[in-house]
Amino acid sequence: MRIGRLEGKRKAARHGEPVILFAVGGYRFACPAAAVDEIRALDGLQPVSVGFAQSRLTRVKFSLERDGRTWYVVDANLHFRILPSKPSRLLLLRETRAGFLVDSIDRMAEIAAIRPLPRAFRGEERQWFRGLAVIGQDVVPVVNPAAFLSKAELAVIEADLAKEKAVSA
Repeated sequence: MRIGRLEGKRKAARHGEPVILFAVGGYRFACPAAAVDEIRALDGLQPVSVGFAQSRLTRVKFSLERDGRTWYVVDANLHFRILPSKPSRLLLLRETRAGFLVDSIDRMAEIAAIRPLPRAFRGEERQWFRGLAVIGQDVVPVVNPAAFLSKAELAVIEADLAKEKAVSA
């Protein structure tokens, strides 16, 4: 005879994190939905042509004026070092004035857990991603939104733009 609890074991509540699945250059990624302010078409983008040659910010290709603020748009192909593709959407991030171009938006999903990156991820890619998530039968990298443009990189961009305006004036 077994003696046990009458009510049985309680299952731990699992709270997932909503993510937006998107594609860049044929690869699928996930971005935390809470980090995205808006998903929009590419209309209104202005090319940025500042003195980025001396900096490593060549991945910033466009700017967008919205609600009196300037958003700087990163080419995700250059950021992730993927061969060029044809972007069709722009994700604007909530915590910074940065956005990034993506080829397509797949769908929203909820992930139960983010697993740590394997040791095969070295160098910069360890900052690009928060970890890996299992969605259905696929393993998808979860991007770190803060890695697209840091506060220091935004300051460099604005300083370059200010210098260019002063020279042209």
